Amino acid sequence: MSTADTPPAPDGAHPVPPATPSATPPGGARRAPAQRSGGTLGLALLLALLAILGAGYVGWRQWQSAGSDKAEAASLMALQQRIAAVENSLQASDRERADIARQLAHVAQQDQDLGAQLPALDQRMRSLEAAVATLGERTRSGREPMLLDETESLLRMGMERYRLFHDAQGAQRAYALAEDTLEGVDDGSFSTVLQAIRAERAALLGSHPQGDTQMLAQLENLRGSVPTMPLAPLEPSDHPQVGVWARIGRVLGGLIHVQRDNGGPLALQDARFARELLALDLAQAQAALLAHDDTACHAALQRAAASVDGQFDTTAPAVRQAQAQLQQLQAAVVGAPVRLGAALSELRNLRAVHALRPASAGSAAGAPPAVSAATAGRRGAARPDGSRA
Repeated sequence: MSTADTPPAPDGAHPVPPATPSATPPGGARRAPAQRSGGTLGLALLLALLAILGAGYVGWRQWQSAGSDKAEAASLMALQQRIAAVENSLQASDRERADIARQLAHVAQQDQDLGAQLPALDQRMRSLEAAVATLGERTRSGREPMLLDETESLLRMGMERYRLFHDAQGAQRAYALAEDTLEGVDDGSFSTVLQAIRAERAALLGSHPQGDTQMLAQLENLRGSVPTMPLAPLEPSDHPQVGVWARIGRVLGGLIHVQRDNGGPLALQDARFARELLALDLAQAQAALLAHDDTACHAALQRAAASVDGQFDTTAPAVRQAQAQLQQLQAAVVGAPVRLGAALSELRNLRAVHALRPASAGSAAGAPPAVSAATAGRRGAARPDGSRA
């Protein structure tokens, strides 16, 4: 190191005398340049390393900034796309709001129109209700007279059938139809007519507790059993008859002798004749029952019962059964005649009363104005000075 390279001494310090070359050893002079060149090389290497590190850092930073720029550009592009989509959705929402506003305006206009039409519709509805009420009243007023006419016709038909043909079952069916028809009338004032119809119908049912079909079947069975029914025995009794008539009969029997022309046995002819008479009586009873003639049927059954008692063997089971059936038929046929007509009279009276109601109502409605006018006239004439005459 030279003197020129020696830094100046500070002020106030004592100067150090420079070293003389003669005082420095030779070996030290050779080591000094080598040390200086080694330090320079290390410094250069350090600087080069620092430069390489700086360059790598700068490159890494540039690479990082380039990647961040690309990401930012991509995110910016995505943000722009999202902003565009939001703008499109906002525009669509604006259009929808505009459409909804137009629709609301249209609906409001329609509401105003409907509100303007409501009074007219209300008036039309009231008119329709009044028309329906009037139509229902007319229908009801026309239906009830029709039902009452039908009921009256059925009652009259039942009465005439019973009076002309003594057909209790036919009359009962007509009365049942009349009862069903009258039940369709809503007026409760006809309940008395219903009670009368039911009473007369019960009386008709009681007059013939046994049906005609069953009675006809019993008569047919009796007619079928007539040929097999045994007759009363024809042998004379072991005990001779006593009395005046018995003696007269014995005297006349010796003078008069009766004999048949055809020469047939008397017992066979009497048996055939008795069975034919009984069958004819039963057939007449059937005919009278079909004609609903209780009187003729009862008379025919009485004759048949007398024939069975007098000409057939009453100890035989078949004859006893026939007698029991004839008694049952007589009890079924015989009955007091039913008095009909109370229900029809009650119905006609009620219809006459109902027919007078509108006229009485009209006269009652028109009477008050006339009375009030007459009263006003009397008041004006009777109170000229404010006092009552």
